[in-house]
Amino acid sequence: MVVVMKQDAGEAEIEAVCEKVRAVGGEAFVSRGTVHTVIGLVGDTERFEAIPFGQLPGVDHVIRIGKPYKMVSADLHPSPSTVKVGPAVIGRETFTLIAGPCAVESYEQALTATQAAKRAGATILRGDVFKPRTSPYSFQGLGEQGLEILDACRRETGLPIVVEVVDVSHVQHVAEVADCIRVGTRNAQNFELLKECGLARKPVMLKRGLAMTVDEWLQAAEYVAQRGNADVILCERGIRTFEPSTRNTLDLAGMAVAQRESHLPVIVDPSHAVGKRALVGPMALAAVAAGADAVMIDVHPDPEHALCDGPQALVPDEVVALGERLAAVARAVGRELASEAEPGAR
Repeated sequence: MVVVMKQDAGEAEIEAVCEKVRAVGGEAFVSRGTVHTVIGLVGDTERFEAIPFGQLPGVDHVIRIGKPYKMVSADLHPSPSTVKVGPAVIGRETFTLIAGPCAVESYEQALTATQAAKRAGATILRGDVFKPRTSPYSFQGLGEQGLEILDACRRETGLPIVVEVVDVSHVQHVAEVADCIRVGTRNAQNFELLKECGLARKPVMLKRGLAMTVDEWLQAAEYVAQRGNADVILCERGIRTFEPSTRNTLDLAGMAVAQRESHLPVIVDPSHAVGKRALVGPMALAAVAAGADAVMIDVHPDPEHALCDGPQALVPDEVVALGERLAAVARAVGRELASEAEPGAR
């Protein structure tokens, strides 16, 4: 059950609803959106039925949602949501390109990659400074130094940045610097991390786990939304199957299901899905044609010597050329390019 408050509901009215819920042994989780504040109820539904929500000041209406994910469900919010990342937007009406280095290695490497991303039409930069790697001997990221480099790239390009967090202790500090924080596939069901991201008050990009069903993916997003952060972006990045010819199997059908079941923006990361440079372009184009709200592309000026995921990274000229093709497909399927939309218009 979810209680939707009126647009002009005050804090006292919101707290009064929460008190009623707690009085019957339930829990109330408040999520403040740009238009409405919603309160998700956890507990015995029969006890909640006895509360006269419709008579409480500030209450607009009550929605009864049977799905295990309530705050991110399309039943709560039939119109697709748009999430702002700094001045940029990700939503169903536009197409957004996100690009940059998979891992920040140096200022020169990161700046070259992010400048190429901007030339390609990207309105959001990606770049990671904490790298959860399969081998403990692989490059683990530059940490604090990497954040400083990304901040410099943002000042140089004027574009917002999205940065992955891998531990609860990183969240608040990264949120102070980044415009969007990302939870990677290995942490997609790290529930304590998801809860902390929900408290960070910055948009959260949640990648799908290697073996997650769409239902599990949406329930993971619910952990973020339940803690009060409705600005969640879902990212399909391929799932592990029996097929060895690609790094993972890009599940565009799963992307479409997530768009139908949830009001959240759903984007695609073809770079990590396929793991091979020659396949990134075709899968990115397919994602746009299938209705992805954005794609996220790895860029590196010298992939052969990259410290992380070099085989999947595009060089600057390649990402610029791909950007032009992505824009053409986006226009063909009726999407306005986020790079051409007025900043902050939505």
